Amino acid sequence: MSISAAQVKELRDLTGAGMMDCKAALTETNGNMEEAVDWLRKKGISKADKKAGRTAAEGLIGVDSGVREAAVVEVNSETDFVARNAAFQEIVAKIAKVALAYGTTEAVAAAKYPGSDKSVADTIKDAVGTIGENMGFRRSAKLTVPHGAVATYVHNAVADGLGKLGVLVAIETTGNEHAAHAFARQVAMHVAATNPMALTAEQIDPAAVEREKAIFSDQARQSGKPEAIIEKMVEGRLRKFYEEVVLLKQAFVLNPDITVEKALTDAEKDIGAPAKITAYLRFALGEGIEKEETDFAAEVAAAVKK
Repeated sequence: MSISAAQVKELRDLTGAGMMDCKAALTETNGNMEEAVDWLRKKGISKADKKAGRTAAEGLIGVDSGVREAAVVEVNSETDFVARNAAFQEIVAKIAKVALAYGTTEAVAAAKYPGSDKSVADTIKDAVGTIGENMGFRRSAKLTVPHGAVATYVHNAVADGLGKLGVLVAIETTGNEHAAHAFARQVAMHVAATNPMALTAEQIDPAAVEREKAIFSDQARQSGKPEAIIEKMVEGRLRKFYEEVVLLKQAFVLNPDITVEKALTDAEKDIGAPAKITAYLRFALGEGIEKEETDFAAEVAAAVKK
């Protein structure tokens, strides 16, 4: 089949592989983008995973917290200029407060906006006319614990609780809440930096694990070693995969000599009781949103012709 230049460009953006390698991968997989990514990885040409979570929208992530609870929201705008607008920042901060009470995206959108008889969704619509740019409340989530702490972290904050990356981490414990909160915040900073796929290995999508196994198997067979050796090689690479993507198995950013799981065990000395990381949330601005790319030079040329 014919492979277009746009397909080649998309695969290059996803993998960082060369143009001819991308074209060969697409040709071999009949233009199937996901299979082409796997084809490149099996050949050892692409070491990067699909960058499906590339930031492609502007706006702000907002967080708010209370006693043993915290919430995170994402509100989008068309430009970063609006994200720096004080009125927009106030809207995001207030929506985060609503999220602390209501949690889910649907419930927050329907809830009353602070100081108004209108819903959050309607307030956003009104703000579009006031601020002069399209905006949207995209999502929200909340974590709570019966005992312990929920810590928040905002990376590169533009104001208190507002930035482009927000993380919540929940720790359950009957020990010292202040010590638990301090450690949970460290873990939140770790999550911001490493973007784990899941808290535990059991929580990873089995389909994703099988996909990795298939890739590792193909790579190992290229060595020409016996099947029994290949099986052990795959097991070793799968362990390495878990160490890279599972939060508790990752090397702790603040002390790479130990895992997050070991760091938690060490933190229990200050907490004064057993502690457990029960959940985390990581909101990166615009992840998963495709933003239309335009050719500015072509737009100018077209305007001149008119």
